[in-house]
Amino acid sequence: MTMRALLLLAALLASTSALAAEVRYYPVPDGSAPHDVAPAPDGTVWYTGQGNGTLGRLDPATGEVEEVPLGEGSAPHGVIVGPDGAAWVTDGGQNAIVRVDPQSLKVDLFPLPQDAPPANLNTAAFDGAGVLWFTGQNGIYGRLDPKHGRVEVFDAPRGRGPYGIDATPAGEVWYASLAGSHIARIDPATGAAEIVEPPTPGQGARRIWADSKGRLWISEWNSGQLSRYDPGGRSWKSWRLPGDGPKPYAVYVDERDRVWLTDFGANAVVLFEPESARFTAFPSDRTNANVRQLLGRDGEVWGAESGTDRLVVIRD
Repeated sequence: MTMRALLLLAALLASTSALAAEVRYYPVPDGSAPHDVAPAPDGTVWYTGQGNGTLGRLDPATGEVEEVPLGEGSAPHGVIVGPDGAAWVTDGGQNAIVRVDPQSLKVDLFPLPQDAPPANLNTAAFDGAGVLWFTGQNGIYGRLDPKHGRVEVFDAPRGRGPYGIDATPAGEVWYASLAGSHIARIDPATGAAEIVEPPTPGQGARRIWADSKGRLWISEWNSGQLSRYDPGGRSWKSWRLPGDGPKPYAVYVDERDRVWLTDFGANAVVLFEPESARFTAFPSDRTNANVRQLLGRDGEVWGAESGTDRLVVIRD
């Protein structure tokens, strides 16, 4: 078989694989404006109801949803499942970290220090020692050690912007600064953040996710690019998303080291396969879906359509 024939066959197989994916939507209560999602070990899916101050839980087997009110003034942004199996929420409305027990649905509030201004809390990640780190777009990042419940807040080195955050397989914590157009590594001992400058000026680094090798993938809102930073070699590589005006928002790396994004410009969830540098788009069947964060588990990638009051899953 000629090299050209092999390339054509590979392209066909890749296309067939992508087309075999199942896309399904699950409605959630009107007005909830779901923002972030977090699949749980028991098969359910948590989501933040930013519009109505709740944490929702979807049972994909039945489509049923239960809502947990988080408190007066709540406007939850991010949610992740912690090492303890609980849902951990960044709540910008209450300026607090919230824990919801998966069995009793008991809500525990961990407010930021009294002298801390409104942080516009964004997302959170647990490091290798079980400490929760979080970001606030108004210019802070912080940590909460669940062992003693004390919340500490640090001023970001360049002020406004801390947005997405993730921990590498080695437990290191990195965040992306949207307004600051950089990424930063947090020293867990001192709490200090060390800035790393991307090669594209003003790119708008929005979210960040580590692959199995500890390389960092960054969605660049302003530049329309997906970028990868290798901390070991201190090297960068970038790919522009397809289309005339891509606006990559979320980024998530699955168990096969494939990279998933949400693209507001294309109204789609987008798959990027690093080995082939191939992008495959999964457009929403409704306009202005505005899918925010992505998270997944084996064979599934979940997102929240904040503009349509639905959750979406892609299974392959």
